[in-house]
Amino acid sequence: YRDMRIGTAQPTATECAEVPHHFVDFLDVEKLYSAGQFEKEALKWLENWFSSHRTAVMVGGSGLYIKAVLEGLDEVPASVEIRERLHKELEENGADSLLKQLKELDPIHYAKMDRSNTQRVIRALEVCLASGKPFSSHHSNSAAERPFDIRIIGLEMNREWLVDRINARVAQMVESGFESEARELHPKAHLNALQTVGYREWFDHFDGKLSRDQAISAIQVHTRQFAKRQMTWFKRMDGINWFDASNRMAAFNWAMACCAERGWSPAPLDGTDPPMT
Repeated sequence: YRDMRIGTAQPTATECAEVPHHFVDFLDVEKLYSAGQFEKEALKWLENWFSSHRTAVMVGGSGLYIKAVLEGLDEVPASVEIRERLHKELEENGADSLLKQLKELDPIHYAKMDRSNTQRVIRALEVCLASGKPFSSHHSNSAAERPFDIRIIGLEMNREWLVDRINARVAQMVESGFESEARELHPKAHLNALQTVGYREWFDHFDGKLSRDQAISAIQVHTRQFAKRQMTWFKRMDGINWFDASNRMAAFNWAMACCAERGWSPAPLDGTDPPMT
């Protein structure tokens, strides 16, 4: 999303100049955007890209969006009427009421989801109530066939090192102006795009619910919790080749070996692909 550069750790202008990036800083914060939309747009982009290039690298930590591109998502029902009713219930009774309903209707999804993200809670409940089935039942285990080869690299690290890096990263984000960025977005705090770790805590600080230090500490804690959920998600995915993040050359060499198997030469340093033959 635009205007969320620091909080979403977007690549810098220098990084984008060195390597072309796509689907970054391209949406207005007011726009609703789903994993299903991302699947359709990313596949269309990939079809065009692969007409003149051999490889594309998808990087990220949002498991659902990665799954959408690699495996596809099931079509799930939607109901504006139910959604509006749930939003009204959230305003009147708070999130606990919605969470209680979701736990009863879909304990599987309840156990693994980010329960602090009220928009995702509402979406899951909307599907449950509209379909009469658990939200989790709409995610089948059968992967859609894709017209391209997929190789997946996963990076893992020592838990203590990960905690230190997360804490340091949050501190660096604060130094880079994260608080000011969040303050500019505070009038739009109700938007779905801003129901994420980092912005929610700053909004609580601006609303007088947390001190500044408490907000920063909460961002660190919630980021660590999010990282744990990410790892749980990816550990359940098939086909991931895991490498220690402290030895990234091992991952690079493995990727080069995959290219060599196809007789592909390494890309030039300008970031373009070698001529296709």
